[in-house]
Amino acid sequence: MDDTGVRMHVGGKDLTIIVSRERVDQAREVGHTILRTPFLKRTWSELLFLVIGWPLASVGFTFVALTMVGGAALAITFIGVVVMATCIRGARGFGGLHRGLARGLLEEDIEEPEPFAPRPGFLGWLQSALRDRTGWRAIAYVVLKVPLAAFGFYAAFSLWWDAFACLTHTVWNSSETPPVFGLVRNVFAPGYLSVGTSGFFHGIAVMITGVVFFFAAPWAVRGVVYLDRRLMHALLAPDSMTMRVRSLEHARAQTVDASAATLRRIERDLHDGTQAQLVAVAMRLGIAKEKLAEGSRVDLDQVRALVDEAHQGAKEALVELRDLARGIHPPALDTGLEGALSTLAARSTVPTEITLALIDRPTPAIETIAYFCVAELLANVAQHAQASRAAVSCAQYAQWLRLVVRDDGKGGAQPARQGSSSSGLAGLTDRVHAVDGRLTIASPEGGPTVVTVDLPLHA
Repeated sequence: MDDTGVRMHVGGKDLTIIVSRERVDQAREVGHTILRTPFLKRTWSELLFLVIGWPLASVGFTFVALTMVGGAALAITFIGVVVMATCIRGARGFGGLHRGLARGLLEEDIEEPEPFAPRPGFLGWLQSALRDRTGWRAIAYVVLKVPLAAFGFYAAFSLWWDAFACLTHTVWNSSETPPVFGLVRNVFAPGYLSVGTSGFFHGIAVMITGVVFFFAAPWAVRGVVYLDRRLMHALLAPDSMTMRVRSLEHARAQTVDASAATLRRIERDLHDGTQAQLVAVAMRLGIAKEKLAEGSRVDLDQVRALVDEAHQGAKEALVELRDLARGIHPPALDTGLEGALSTLAARSTVPTEITLALIDRPTPAIETIAYFCVAELLANVAQHAQASRAAVSCAQYAQWLRLVVRDDGKGGAQPARQGSSSSGLAGLTDRVHAVDGRLTIASPEGGPTVVTVDLPLHA
């Protein structure tokens, strides 16, 4: 190990302190971060967010307090209800301003809540406003933002002010105490910046204190802004119920799109393939019928050839119909998921080891999704991975089914949408999300690739 040592002479003995190179590098990195932070764009953006957020929070709180108190005072009349509804709608607007401020200065992407959707008529609007969860949550944020902004102004902004006051103290008036306020005035002892002298060394001490404040101030601001970020995500972003509804709506839309694409594919295959084959069969049989109606002049060889062609076309049409039916519901699943996955592993062109540990049988929908996931993943291994072997495991964990497909190929696999919503890994992801499942891919360059699919047993 490449270590560094410090030799000290204590009590007539030599004392050596060994510090690992890793610790030295960590300390050096921390030092560089501290020295670099006051000059970063992020630091000044956070300070600007703090400065603008304080008056914005004050205006928002004043509006909420006045309208809420006025609405409560007039609650016995219809006007009070209208005032309270206006308060909730206005609070939603202030929440939007804070989200925009965070997006512009902090680059914090806080997802927009559902837009206000009033019911028809004035009474419908009034009822919708009073039941607006987003508006009530915005009121909670505005109320909690005020003490947080006050604390930020007291603890964080005051450090910046005190830093510049100390650094410029000798320029303005070196005989008096710097005009500090907030955290420094209340935490440090009285007279800390005025030790009864106004000489050169007093000015140097004040300037050094200003330098310390200058490098400490960004971290105080960052701590307050971090709390504000958490508060905005908790109260200004959509709540868990709304996010759940959005996720279900998105999954439903993906499922509908995938189903529509599947129906279009089946319709196209039936029209361009099977239907064309059956039309050709009917035409050949019609010609053969006409030939047979000619009586003694029948060319039996030609009729036989027409019948043979019709027979061959009918068999090809049956094959196409069988393939279409297999694409809708694989016959291998009739005996269960274990046998279907074993069949896929046996048919794979890459040697595949399979491990099965199922207790309960999943519902047919989950079995179908699991089958197509493994089929698609093994096909990707054969076509793209350049692997010498693969492994498939299927195990049950409580009420979840976990599929893991591994290969020793070149790696670099990632979802990529091309064509319809059912293309490749992206299509599998949509299919899995439609039943609240999860699909994760670990595929570094050079391999190996591990794809994990978690599906509920019942859906």
